[in-house]
Amino acid sequence: MSQLIEVKVPDIGDFDAIPVIEICVKVGDTVKLDDALVTLESDKATMDVPSSAAGVVKEIRVALGDKISQGAVVAVIEAAAAESKPAPKAEVPTPAAPAPVAQAPAPAPAKSAPAPQPVAAAAPSPASGGTHASPSVRLFARELGVDLSRVPASGPKGRIVKEDITAFVKGVMSSGASAGGASLGGGLDLLPWPKVDFAKFGEIEVQPLSRIKKISGQNLARNWVMIPAVTYHEDADITELEAFRLKMNKEAEKAGDVAAASVKVTLLAFLIKACERGLRKFPEFNSSLDGDNLVLKKYFNIAFAADTPHGLVVPVVKNVDQKSVTEIAAECAVLAKKARDGKLSPAEMSGGCFTISSVGGIGGTSFSPIVNAPEVAILGVSKSVMKPVWNGKEFLPRLILPLSLSADHRVIDGAQGTRFTAYIAQVLADMRPALL
Repeated sequence: MSQLIEVKVPDIGDFDAIPVIEICVKVGDTVKLDDALVTLESDKATMDVPSSAAGVVKEIRVALGDKISQGAVVAVIEAAAAESKPAPKAEVPTPAAPAPVAQAPAPAPAKSAPAPQPVAAAAPSPASGGTHASPSVRLFARELGVDLSRVPASGPKGRIVKEDITAFVKGVMSSGASAGGASLGGGLDLLPWPKVDFAKFGEIEVQPLSRIKKISGQNLARNWVMIPAVTYHEDADITELEAFRLKMNKEAEKAGDVAAASVKVTLLAFLIKACERGLRKFPEFNSSLDGDNLVLKKYFNIAFAADTPHGLVVPVVKNVDQKSVTEIAAECAVLAKKARDGKLSPAEMSGGCFTISSVGGIGGTSFSPIVNAPEVAILGVSKSVMKPVWNGKEFLPRLILPLSLSADHRVIDGAQGTRFTAYIAQVLADMRPALL
């Protein structure tokens, strides 16, 4: 006996009204459990809606360009009763491209501060009201000062997508024209991007950018241009902390607790806890600009940049103030594995208050991370090294961790940035109060 199963959009976090950019099946197709039926694309990620049953597609209830939300029916599957299963709730289908941060993609703001008229000074003409574009695309156009009425559309049903705006801006910069009557260089008189036939100098190979890197590039360019960031450097003495971390892991192994031993407490877990203390002491760092207002957050969600084969992504550890270092370490391990496997959900990459970008496992002495809008600061962490440190009587070998804090100077002044970075170093030097 067969039955008709309505396939609905699963839990997609805080996202709503997401456009359908691809329909993967047609009526009459036979699908297996978890086969992709349609593809959705928010301003942060691309995700598939999987079939919750194996069977034959009887109806498709969405069209290209439709905006749908959690719970919307996308298709009807005729399936054998024994084969059906409820739609998955625990995890959203694989996103193809999260937004980056500093060295990684950045979560897009729900509301962004107005741009200080960066490019194309003229405001959009009244004709732009007849254009078809999502709110995130309109925001992107406003940030660049682009008149949407002048942008050719390539999306479904004549909809303008971000790539159309990027192509338009590149065309204007190459031709020296303007998007609204003013120079895109904002008076800087920028030269066109150089066009070079690299092949005439030797053998080349052309590789398309991954989707993650393309979307990350747009966010990075916006954040770099629009946020007047300053980077503050500080060294943290983590000699005792590292000894304590190694002791914790060793004791877990000796205790024979398989579950505890399987979770290695990493330096990242302590960094997250230290940053939570910093956000409590300096609330401005746990904020976002919203026009002329500063939104101060009372929750503590800390993101970290995770390296993957396709580029950097930024999962978020929620409510770190309510979790122990061991719990944070376990959650980071799960999120990092999901990131490598390309299985992070949009909900797992949203809601961040502050970001940590650590390259210490690779090397480096310092760097200037790019602030991950709409956050106001990001902490860069480089490789710890043993250095001789003078204690007033003698030089002693100490394990030193270089910290680099980039902060939005519109919110964080030099004194605040220096105090925050010095405080993080102080907490790392003695973690006992933070662990109580």
